[in-house]
Amino acid sequence: MLQNLLRSRSRSPAPPRAGEALYALAVTQARDPGFYTTLGVADRIDARFELYTLHVLLLVLRLRDGGDRGGEAAQVLFDVYVSALDNALRELGVGDVSVGKKMRKLGEALYGRMTAYETPLRDGDETALAEALVRNVYAGGDEAQGLRLARYALACRKSLADQSLEAVERAPAWAEMPV
Repeated sequence: MLQNLLRSRSRSPAPPRAGEALYALAVTQARDPGFYTTLGVADRIDARFELYTLHVLLLVLRLRDGGDRGGEAAQVLFDVYVSALDNALRELGVGDVSVGKKMRKLGEALYGRMTAYETPLRDGDETALAEALVRNVYAGGDEAQGLRLARYALACRKSLADQSLEAVERAPAWAEMPV
């Protein structure tokens, strides 16, 4: 699946604005204070990257399940996310000379996370997903919180799957935040 996101497109892509809107919806959800207060995610840039990546991946998986049109939207969303990472580095003051190296490292991290999360999300494997989330989101720490976050992510996967492609593209209904 991830190789398909990195392929070149021969058809006309979905409009970038659609990808920007989907990315904004993923970011809004990833910024829910409950992740930091209820689920114990550290309010640090690396932890926010992890939550953004998880939510973008959840949308990408759902979109790709929607056939060619959804696959094109998934590609545009992915492209917008990578562009947003590049812009974030520049806003943090990373110079033009260093951006390429930093983006390569970030790209490797992004690919690694998406690879680690994709199979457990597709298979509904709570244990494997929790292990990956503990390693990446909680820096090897809180296993109980990792399990709660995995349950949330799997509930999001189901919630998104139960919605039409059009509904997901307009305003995805995410799962409830665990209490």
